[in-house]
Amino acid sequence: MGGVEGSEMEQQGILQAEHVTHRYDKDNIIEDVSLCLKEGEIVSLLGISGVGKTTLFHALSGLLPPTEGRILLEGEDITGKAGRVSYMLQKDMLLPYFTILDNIAMPKRILQLSGGMRQRAAFLRAYLFSGRVALLDEPFSALDAITKGEMHAWYLKVMEQIKMSVIFITHDIDEAILLSDRIYIMAGKPGKITAELIVDKAKPREREYALTTEFLGYKRDILGLLSAAGGLEE
Repeated sequence: MGGVEGSEMEQQGILQAEHVTHRYDKDNIIEDVSLCLKEGEIVSLLGISGVGKTTLFHALSGLLPPTEGRILLEGEDITGKAGRVSYMLQKDMLLPYFTILDNIAMPKRILQLSGGMRQRAAFLRAYLFSGRVALLDEPFSALDAITKGEMHAWYLKVMEQIKMSVIFITHDIDEAILLSDRIYIMAGKPGKITAELIVDKAKPREREYALTTEFLGYKRDILGLLSAAGGLEE
């Protein structure tokens, strides 16, 4: 991305992971992972299922203290401190300020909403929790192709307005290219960041961008990087 001017925080990143490793028993799930989210960026974490993306998100959100390494938010060490970064999970969660009966009845209320509307509501809830930084775990994976395209357009429009800094998990290469300023590729066992790719195209990007030679070039590069890192599913 062009330019090197800006505040020290913009240079360092609003959210950083520094040499994060997490192990269960004696096996490393993720190993020596470092990444940076800058002010106003949309960054994707791209990799196959089981590579450790969600484990890394748990560490970034403070839900899981890593075995090694640290997490910084605006320069402050927040390692193991939950509630500092908004985390939009794949699955609906119980609402602590609702009664048990209200929580039980919630699915009946949600069923009146389309998949796209549910995702809009979940994203805006994440924004209200923390208007600065959000982690989105495969936010569009449950949507059909048409609804997903509509959600991508809505999401990019909203992000231009609110300027929230976001990292989102995906295994969809097209989605990563369409939405991201930068893409981190995660591969291997244990999971590591094996490559970083900058998408040098102004946003918002129209769906037709996916038909361009430039888009296909990015996709070819990513497939090559994933293949080299052993990050393609058989």
